[in-house]
This record gives sequence, C-alpha cells and structure tokens, in this order.
Amino acid sequence: QVQLVESGGGLVQPGGSLKLSCAASGSISSSATMGWYRQAPGKQREWVASITSGATRTYVDSVKGRFTIYREGRTVFLQMNSLKPEDTAVYYCKLRQVGGEYWGQGTQVTVSS
Repeated sequence: QVQLVESGGGLVQPGGSLKLSCAASGSISSSATMGWYRQAPGKQREWVASITSGATRTYVDSVKGRFTIYREGRTVFLQMNSLKPEDTAVYYCKLRQVGGEYWGQGTQVTVSS
C-alpha cells in the first residue's frame, strides 16, 4: 500500500509564493510518476504538473513559468510563484505506478487579498 501526505497549503496574497510538499511512503516503485492536481469550487479536478522517475517535468499551460515541480527521494514538491486568484483550489498529490494510482488527502491553497 502507498500513503501520500500533503502539506504547505494556506492563504497568500496575489503575486505571492507557496511550496507544497507530498511525502510518499509504502511500496513505491522506482519508476513511479508523481504529480499534482487541483480542484476549484464547482469545477472538475484538473492536472497541474507531473514528474517522472527520470525527472521529466510537464505542466498545464496556465502554470508554465510560475510553478516548478521537483522531487527529492520519496517527496515531491510544487513551488508556486506569482500566484493568482484563479490558482485557488484544493491541491492533490498523485502517484502512479504499475499496479495502481494513489491520491493524497489534499491541501487548500487560497490566493486572495
């Protein structure tokens, strides 16, 4: 089994920064891909960024140049800069590997003045 625990959300003013963390534990494959998704109120969950085991990174267009995903061991981070009100959402960590997909519990990010 795999467990994912996110942290780092909070309230920030427009233009500010936050760093989200997702610590993974359990039976994790060396080839696992990890990523971040978000869900705003009244909207569907959307993919934000992913990083493969080989450190290939991809981003949704709306966050390119502002967000950076990286991983250190079993933890994946999402550095979010130049935050906008439309980035407000619950952010979820996801791990995908042979045998299954796993989600964290989510962490709230609110961008407001």
